[in-house]
Amino acid sequence: MKTCSIVTQKYFWAVIGAVFVMAWSCWAAESGSDAVVKDELKEKYRQEVLGGKGQSSKDQEYVIGYRDILYVEVYGEGSMAVGPSNSSQGAPQAEGQDFLRGRGTGAEVGVDGRVSLRHIGDVYVVGMTLPQLAQYLNKLYSTVFSEPNVITSVVQSNSRQYTVMGQVKTPGLFHLDQPMTIVKAIAKAGGLTEWAKSDITVIRQGNDLIVEKEKEKGNDKPAKKVQQFQFDYDDFVAGKNAEKNIQLEPGDVVVVH
Repeated sequence: MKTCSIVTQKYFWAVIGAVFVMAWSCWAAESGSDAVVKDELKEKYRQEVLGGKGQSSKDQEYVIGYRDILYVEVYGEGSMAVGPSNSSQGAPQAEGQDFLRGRGTGAEVGVDGRVSLRHIGDVYVVGMTLPQLAQYLNKLYSTVFSEPNVITSVVQSNSRQYTVMGQVKTPGLFHLDQPMTIVKAIAKAGGLTEWAKSDITVIRQGNDLIVEKEKEKGNDKPAKKVQQFQFDYDDFVAGKNAEKNIQLEPGDVVVVH
């Protein structure tokens, strides 16, 4: 009986060990997988699902700017952010003022354009797209971890802003957190004053927060053109020239005459 018990115990631990090895192998295979589906294939399947009637996705990528809050993770090692996980810099002030929003969870891009990350220290990231940042950090973390898989995303966008000035009730600087048209921007600024005219000008200053891909060359090229767009509020209310109610972009200045 004693011999049988010993054999049974050995068999039991052998089975447990085999199960552990199999589980570890599956986890290792999963963590080592960093295959990415190409954008062309994503767009192809999206159009198939929408029956070819889907609007083409804009050929622009998010560009990291000052005070953005980023999430950086090395798969299997957790977040690489250094500093408080969740804090705020005083009470949030009203939109339209020179304000700083509460700090989100993640790595904040400082005024020097750098983020502080575990194991590698301060890294300059302003001007990079998220795929570029992931590729860059993957190279850096390869000196620390074996075959790291770096995940990056934007937790809070603080660098993308636009300005509304002139004859509105609350002129100032606003965060561009969502698609924003001229009319929406005026409404967010409190609406027109009683002295406002119907003429509105949007000044689009070339900036580094928009990257337009050159498909022929396969290069990323920052847009640097300075443009002006005219918009007539009275015409819009009357149902005319609705197409001139354009979407704002980072750095746009809306002037209400």
